Amino acid sequence: MRIILTLAVAAGLLASGCGSDAKSASANGGRIHVVASFYPLAEAASQVGGTDVQVDNLTRPGSEPHDLELSTKQVDALEGADLVVLLGRGFQPVVEESARRRPKGTTLSVLDTLTGVGTGTVAAEGESGGVDPHVWLDPNGMHRIVAAVTDSLTAVAPAKKAAFEQRAAAYEQQLDDLAGRFADGLKTCRTKTIVTSHAAFGWLARSYGLQQEAISGLSPEQEPDPRRLATLVDLVQKRHVTTIFTETLVSPKVADTLAREAGVKTDVLDPLEGLTKDRVAAGDDYISVMDDNLARLRVALGC
Repeated sequence: MRIILTLAVAAGLLASGCGSDAKSASANGGRIHVVASFYPLAEAASQVGGTDVQVDNLTRPGSEPHDLELSTKQVDALEGADLVVLLGRGFQPVVEESARRRPKGTTLSVLDTLTGVGTGTVAAEGESGGVDPHVWLDPNGMHRIVAAVTDSLTAVAPAKKAAFEQRAAAYEQQLDDLAGRFADGLKTCRTKTIVTSHAAFGWLARSYGLQQEAISGLSPEQEPDPRRLATLVDLVQKRHVTTIFTETLVSPKVADTLAREAGVKTDVLDPLEGLTKDRVAAGDDYISVMDDNLARLRVALGC
């Protein structure tokens, strides 16, 4: 049975004291200042907020979000923003810790987009399990993130509720259309097994009837077990897998080695933890990168 992800606001608005918000709405030309911890959350806030918000992404293009270290300026922005949108459960511990240390007297709402996820939601194949935080890689999950961001922005600025909801509805329709393209595009495939660098695609795989087999676990920095690599070589051959998926922002060396051992090719499946500089320069966004992922999956799976 499909487990539904609940997205909720982890901390509400705090009462304002003397007030020294670094870039709050009152000091930001009337716009709401949103700090997002990494790309998908910044995209959701930008789509819903439009011209009513200023969104700062703490993770720079081309940077791995797990490796984020906050500058003093970023800490100040995080503590003084009108809304902070983050992904909890240790995905970016430095952001969670800074949000918890916000000063008293600062008007601040914090949205943790993983609040409510059960501890056994998605276990990585061949690993000890854990919560898969990569919910945005399922268009339906991104839809729910957008809904949660809409509620949080409305709580910060109730007068702009209609504008937020209108923009959210337009973007949610795009996400629904994207979900439909995935459902249609992956309906009939020669194989349903995807072999990935790390276990980032559990939500996507479950939504569209695929089976993810990951080289390493939920963290891209996790060292692969040599026994796991040997198992995957056999699995690739038995299931007629044609492609080992590497990813952006992480070294492809281990995946390349597995592909050579198994006699198959590699391709890139983007986990969208951050846009590369080339993607930014090309004008790509969440929708276009996900469509590119779909095209690569269809080729690899023989759809």
